[in-house]
Amino acid sequence: MKRRAALLLGLALPSAALAQGASRTAEMDQLFSLLRDGQDAAQIALAEARIRQLWLEAASPAARLLMQRGTRNLNARLPEEAIEDFDAALTLAPNAASVWHLRAEALGALGQTQEAARDLAEALRLEPRHFIALQSLSRLQAEAGDAAGAVRSLEAAIALYPALPGGAEALRRLKTASEGQAL
Repeated sequence: MKRRAALLLGLALPSAALAQGASRTAEMDQLFSLLRDGQDAAQIALAEARIRQLWLEAASPAARLLMQRGTRNLNARLPEEAIEDFDAALTLAPNAASVWHLRAEALGALGQTQEAARDLAEALRLEPRHFIALQSLSRLQAEAGDAAGAVRSLEAAIALYPALPGGAEALRRLKTASEGQAL
């Protein structure tokens, strides 16, 4: 009887995990709709906060602790230490887009732009709606002199999140720079 219960429990766990994944996807879809189409600033801010929380929850608790430590190191202008933390977090949570994004930020702080761009591409492969990674990619492209690419990336971020803080002003500056390059 115990063996049968264990077998049934083993079958129930993947179904529960699939149901949880489906509900997470449905919640993310709803939150992104609100982020894109919402009219109430408070609701939009709550939607953004929940999206960020769900992105973090994609990593294990241990990986989240490493991400926090890496973020502290990055903020303390210790990008080498931050990369070590993010590398360890990626070992634990290779499918967490936010870890890839954070490591890209640390790599960018070291001037390793190609490596940073690869990490941002991986973050966006895992979560195509990662507006923060798109914003980072835009900044990286602008720093590399690719104003047109920076405009495209920031436009994609703003399409997902029209009220992106600083997004409209940054887009105006990038478009001006892009027009100057085209001449």
